[in-house]
Amino acid sequence: MRFANDIGIWSIAIALVLVGVYTNEPVLVPLRGAPNALIAVSTLVVAVALVRYGHWSRRGLKGKTLVLLWVLPSLSMLYATAAFEIRKRNVLSTDAARAQSLGRHFLVGYSSFDEVARLAEKGLIGGVYVTKHNMAGRTIDSVKAEIAVLQDRRRRAGLPPLIVAADQEGGIVSHLAPPLHALPALSTLAGEPAELRERMAAAYGRAHGSDLAALGVNLNLAPVLDLKPAKRLRGFDHNTLIVRRAISSDPAVVADIASAYVHGLEAFGVGATLKHFPGLGRVQSDTHLFSASLDASLEELEASDWRPFREILAGSKAQLIIGHVNVAAIDPDRPASHSKLVIDGLIRKRWNFQGLILTDDLVMGAIYHHDVCTAVVEALNAGVDLLVVAYDGTQFYRIFSCASDAADRGELDMAMIQESAARLAQGFTDSHLMARRVAISNDGAFK
Repeated sequence: MRFANDIGIWSIAIALVLVGVYTNEPVLVPLRGAPNALIAVSTLVVAVALVRYGHWSRRGLKGKTLVLLWVLPSLSMLYATAAFEIRKRNVLSTDAARAQSLGRHFLVGYSSFDEVARLAEKGLIGGVYVTKHNMAGRTIDSVKAEIAVLQDRRRRAGLPPLIVAADQEGGIVSHLAPPLHALPALSTLAGEPAELRERMAAAYGRAHGSDLAALGVNLNLAPVLDLKPAKRLRGFDHNTLIVRRAISSDPAVVADIASAYVHGLEAFGVGATLKHFPGLGRVQSDTHLFSASLDASLEELEASDWRPFREILAGSKAQLIIGHVNVAAIDPDRPASHSKLVIDGLIRKRWNFQGLILTDDLVMGAIYHHDVCTAVVEALNAGVDLLVVAYDGTQFYRIFSCASDAADRGELDMAMIQESAARLAQGFTDSHLMARRVAISNDGAFK
């Protein structure tokens, strides 16, 4: 029993040291705030108790080591917090020209309104991501007012309006419902006759567009264009859940339904974002946690998985989200989200798509658990327009620092940055004018 107790107390201490060291990592978001404070206080209490029971004075080196081990979690949390605050202070003190040049390329999630308002006013971000925790326990009017205040502060700072994005696909990914209306997934339409499914998909798009526009959201991170895989092909996947989110395994059906949905969104001035190119339907790994590769030939991908993307990009104002999946036939060495061969070579030059390209959330294991700074620099140099930091918005400070440090070293392709800036300005102008046209048709006057 004594041996078991010794093993237990040492194991818990080591585990808590790791929690302290990695306290600012995305995987430990649930422990932020009060839980971390409780852990820090509890470990010190245990350390004091060990001293009182003689581990420091009578147990020799082993006892002293155990006491110090129980002190380490609070010290490592203190160090990690100090390092985070220093990085945050450095980012917030970025000069205005650098802030606005790089900041327009970041779309961030947030928990603190005051903090994100400060980032918005300084031009350190180009957009915000609104999700379920921003809506929890609140009314539509209060969230609408918050977004309006952010936009007002941008206007008073002489900066372009913020992109305000949400993840409102319908079905299991309906992050703003409630209080917005909950709609079924687009996949529920796949079995309907062609004319009916397109009419219903357009109605879904208009319903989402109306809800989101009224809230102040101007970009919806939907629809999903990944082809639906057979369930038996999926491996460990508790986050992407693409089997439940994908519309159909038939690319023609996906294109028909998604296209109608996109036009429904656009009718209310809300931009659509097609995801997750190059497609997750064939991928076995969950990129929230692991690296993943797409091994099919280009001919097969062009004829099936990529067909809905190409058709809708050519026939709408939709934007494109690039996922963290390697395309083995083009660039096996890095995920598509920061591959110049995929983004500039395939999408920009071969497909001639000049709209906005966004990364999937950079706070995902396939990117964040590797060299995130390299990914940030390569993405910007490849022609990505918006780097998304959604799940854990506090990682923005680290990711912005990656870009800023690269600029100091002369590693950013400023020609690509300027081309992206022009796309961002044009992309917002198109969306804003569309919203104004809808306001006229609905109310007879500009809003």
